[in-house]
Amino acid sequence: METRGQRYRYVGPAELRKLVRASGGGRSIRSAADLREWLSALTPDELAEPFTFVVDGGGVLRLAPRRSEHVVCAGGGEVLSAGEMSFREESGRWVVEEISNQSTGYCPDIRSWPAVAEALDGIGIRRPSGFTHEVVFRRCRSCRELNIVREKDFVCVFCGEDLPQEWNVGEPW
Repeated sequence: METRGQRYRYVGPAELRKLVRASGGGRSIRSAADLREWLSALTPDELAEPFTFVVDGGGVLRLAPRRSEHVVCAGGGEVLSAGEMSFREESGRWVVEEISNQSTGYCPDIRSWPAVAEALDGIGIRRPSGFTHEVVFRRCRSCRELNIVREKDFVCVFCGEDLPQEWNVGEPW
């Protein structure tokens, strides 16, 4: 599967990158059967929370428990999208109930949705038509702090400078 789209490198704290292990990473989900098998091994409490997800550079959906770091789920590599995802069972099949691009480690733009849709469609998992909760990330060009834009107010909460309208989190410092 040739997945196209912007690649997001890890921009979070260096100490979290150190948690990545060569043998680890999130569970690769390559089919509906993979998802069913993975989810069936979880407790009801685990199923009640959203999961950490990434779509890796090869377009493969990877899942991990919610409190997992996205960079660990991705095995330290670049991603096409990242966030949180929850599932519900519907007529004997698992479907995506809610999904966001909430990942302060990768800060993917909301335009990363097509990579998520392609990954889910490729394994036959029903999904919403877009992120059910969109997070808009911007880096302040003055103080370099990461911001989450709320209510379309593109102003840095740290220094008061205007934030760019376009995604810029991956720009070099």
